[in-house]
Amino acid sequence: MSYQNTLDYAQQQDAKDPLFGMRDQFHIPKDQNGNDWLYFTGNSLGLQPKATQKYIQQELDDWAKYGVEGHFEAKNPWMPYHELLTESMAKIVGATPLEVVIMNTLTTNLHLLMVSFYRPTKTKYKIVIESDAFPSDRYAVQSQLKFHGFDAHESLIEWKPRQGEELLRLEDLETIVEEQGDAIALLLIGGVNYYTGQSLNLQRIAEIGHAKNCMVGIDLAHGAGNICPDLHNSGVDFAAWCTYKYLNSGPGSLGGLFVHKKHAHNKDLPRFSGWWNHNKETRFNMRQPFDVMPGAEGWQLSNPPILSMAAIKASLDMFNEIGMEVLREKSEKLTGYFEFLIHEMNSDDLKIITPSNPKERGCQLSIQVKNADKSLHVKLTERHVITDWREPDVIRCAPVPMYNSFEDVYRMVAILQKCL
Repeated sequence: MSYQNTLDYAQQQDAKDPLFGMRDQFHIPKDQNGNDWLYFTGNSLGLQPKATQKYIQQELDDWAKYGVEGHFEAKNPWMPYHELLTESMAKIVGATPLEVVIMNTLTTNLHLLMVSFYRPTKTKYKIVIESDAFPSDRYAVQSQLKFHGFDAHESLIEWKPRQGEELLRLEDLETIVEEQGDAIALLLIGGVNYYTGQSLNLQRIAEIGHAKNCMVGIDLAHGAGNICPDLHNSGVDFAAWCTYKYLNSGPGSLGGLFVHKKHAHNKDLPRFSGWWNHNKETRFNMRQPFDVMPGAEGWQLSNPPILSMAAIKASLDMFNEIGMEVLREKSEKLTGYFEFLIHEMNSDDLKIITPSNPKERGCQLSIQVKNADKSLHVKLTERHVITDWREPDVIRCAPVPMYNSFEDVYRMVAILQKCL
């Protein structure tokens, strides 16, 4: 696109934006004078949809009205409530409904999935992650390695950017797997890197791993509701994500998981079991031998927290109305405009480390600050520009297409320039 560095241009783009009205459906924090904050941290915690309160209130009312009978008599019966989320969530991540379930939280789901898909032997036991994976992923795989009796340092392989670079190269992952694949049991890779915002080719990662009979899992914490990961067609074995970032479900809300259809009916896969992954047709017979459900539902353990799911439903209904393709189109325009304005500043103190190709990033730009001491981030926060600081020297900014505007981006960069 041909961008212009003017407020008038930004406002013109908002006037043409078919999603601009969605902004009014969110609670946007305000300063003491009633002005909207410039909120660029949907990659950490998404804003609250105004409809969320109504969705949760419905379940509170039905709880008050029906008590335990709400499992069957509520407007949205609680017994199968998670099924109300499945189809919408499957569309967002590019999966079939059989492959997706909302349950637990991200790291819990990763551990449950590794029970099934990290099956080390004496000779094939190593795990590959990105060198700058989100810390919880690193802690999770290290603990899995230790649990299975392996040295977490020797058995963990890091896929690193090249010297002097910030971004990962797929050819380097290919080299790692070609050289050490006979000893690698699992690749667990972040689909969108939390630090750089780099979006990776999941299909290629799956091909690289499977060529050496490695299982391939994806952490989509920064990808679900942000990119179109096309999980089913990618061929990855499993994935997990949270819903409180781009999916706007509230702090600490439930996550989701994906298990590829090729594993859906394999009852011999080792897994931990509980009441809720038992065959739903005989679940309440109570004294039946365990009969695991097919598909992603077969990794559930407990009956779900309905109030959290109500908040997720409020957001997913909005995504279902709009569609990920429309959101991605606006996302690429917003980050493109943001990138243009940063370059217009011509500052030697700032460097964008996120890929310049919009197809290789989500709705995040990571701005590296020269000689950083966090003071620039603090100055932005004092002016109600809410960004995200990540050590040692990066300000992460996410112009979320569902509620951020071109004018938000323009005003944010203008304030950034004043702070510099």
